[in-house]
Amino acid sequence: MPKLFITGITGYIGGDTFHVLSQSHPDFEFSALIRTEEKAKYVRELYPNVRVVIGELDDADKIEKEAAWADIVLHTADSSDHVGAANAIAKGLVSSHSKVRPGYWIHTGGTGILTYFDSEVRKVHGEHDDKVFNDYVGVSELTNLPADAFHRNVDKIVLKTGVEHADSVKTVIVCPPTIYGRGRGPVALRGRQVYELAKFVLEEKYIPVIGRGLARWNNVHVYDLSQLFDSLVKAALDPKRKDDKEIWGEKGYLLAENGEHVWSDLAKLVGEQAHKLGYLKEKPEVKQLSLEEAMNSPAGFEAASWAWNSRGQAQRGREVLGWTPKKRSIEEEVPDIISAEAQRLGL
Repeated sequence: MPKLFITGITGYIGGDTFHVLSQSHPDFEFSALIRTEEKAKYVRELYPNVRVVIGELDDADKIEKEAAWADIVLHTADSSDHVGAANAIAKGLVSSHSKVRPGYWIHTGGTGILTYFDSEVRKVHGEHDDKVFNDYVGVSELTNLPADAFHRNVDKIVLKTGVEHADSVKTVIVCPPTIYGRGRGPVALRGRQVYELAKFVLEEKYIPVIGRGLARWNNVHVYDLSQLFDSLVKAALDPKRKDDKEIWGEKGYLLAENGEHVWSDLAKLVGEQAHKLGYLKEKPEVKQLSLEEAMNSPAGFEAASWAWNSRGQAQRGREVLGWTPKKRSIEEEVPDIISAEAQRLGL
């Protein structure tokens, strides 16, 4: 009976992915790291067969033990930035797996790593950039990004583990961009970037455009993202794919997108729809902000993502795993996002 250890089951990505995994793999043994008993009760109600491990990402001993126990580790809880948890997973997998019984590490990164070139190299915001990364023909560029790029310190831990222990530990990094759609997990049901944008427009009653507003990001529906994770779990179960170098190890780096948006266009659409739906009495005006002004606004650091480019093509999942995202676009989802945020704010 395969064993899977998940972090972040009460989060947005982990919760929705586990919804899919629990249905696709009812024969699995599952364990889940959960921070509090309060959150654990929601998981137990929905998934009574999950073995709950109460602990935090700083509890390296617990994480190492669960990684050693598991055949597959799905890491989604602050996974792109918590060095200690990544090291604990690596240690647990390496210590207890072998060529005969390899362990699989499905790690969640983030395409915030691609903003490095705007924030640190070009030092611009709200500008267009023609550069588009590709995880298939250009995967080595992604696996060798600059050391001080956002998330890169944790990426390196995963990649090093998958290369140096390729026989016994199979690693893959999945990098989602802007994620949208109502989650199906036990606790967190919303994403961040576009949801915070909708919240900002509803509360501040204007449309924020940072700089010239030309920066672009990719996006993906959370249901499609969950299907990609499920495809990787299925690959881990397939004896024919356990040594597939197009999935695991040195080339194990997958973007996860189904299109892209221009931040100013998306912000304007949010403003127009908020007015159309009756949540704003007056049609909101566009207000141009500098990056500093935006980050000092109620949006805080979240506004930075509205300012910088993060562009890529998710070819590897499509070519190697047959991943076919099918859900509606982020633009089509905007009215539901606004209504959900308005309800959350009591409007």
